[in-house]
Amino acid sequence: MKVLPFKIPKPEKEALVYQEDHEKVFYDKLHQHEEIQISYIMEGSGSLIVGDSINDYQPHDILVIGENIPHVFRSDSLAYPKSLMYTLFFTKKSFGKEFFNLTDLTGLQKFFDESEYGMKIKANENNYTLYNRLKHQNKIERIGSLLFLLNDLIRSKKQALSSFVYRKKYTEDEGKRMNDVFQYAMDNFQESISLDEIADIAIMSKNAFCRYFKKRTNKTFFQFLIEIRIDHACKLLYQDHELSISVISELCGFQNIANFNRKFKELKGLTPTQYRHQSN
Repeated sequence: MKVLPFKIPKPEKEALVYQEDHEKVFYDKLHQHEEIQISYIMEGSGSLIVGDSINDYQPHDILVIGENIPHVFRSDSLAYPKSLMYTLFFTKKSFGKEFFNLTDLTGLQKFFDESEYGMKIKANENNYTLYNRLKHQNKIERIGSLLFLLNDLIRSKKQALSSFVYRKKYTEDEGKRMNDVFQYAMDNFQESISLDEIADIAIMSKNAFCRYFKKRTNKTFFQFLIEIRIDHACKLLYQDHELSISVISELCGFQNIANFNRKFKELKGLTPTQYRHQSN
């Protein structure tokens, strides 16, 4: 299985692909595909890197990932021993080049515009019912369900998953390099990571790596690393109220609590204590 680009397996003439992922963890390699992905998280939680941003996901989240957006799932197998996701894959040309340009469907342009940066929606009861029915539907019924879902999503409150997306398609070598960097950062964020260390992982000089990473994520590696640490801190603040703020700071790789508090507020707009109270 190639890291990038990633091909969605489907029969040659199949326009809409329905897929169920029953796994301990979701596919955790950086990948991109030409299909738009609409996924319903039935079970499982974790982090999702999309473009330049790190996002959390929980059961009953709907995740929309636009065409050719690099992304990688990082399931939290301790919180949920099982991960279950239902997904629809399609492109704007799946039903013919002009289908989504029909006057009757012009309202869906908003969905396609917003999907370019990905989005997260908290599912409602209608979404839950629809996704539960998909496995029992024939192909014609699933196309009808897709249109129903798209109409519902354009009216839903949503959160963008990214603010920057590297628009060029990754080569397989580039995909492996970025995947190795992301995986190393997510596996070792609790420790101090030096520029020499991460440049070695990318098999590049320090200066070349800094330019390479910034061009593809619109941020420095250390900005990205801080976001991973803060994302993990949010989970600990929410899941374990017995842990002190100072202990959480250490568990997330910060050298001192003052820096942790400052970076947390910069990213979340709240102090760690305020975030914990809000999530109660």
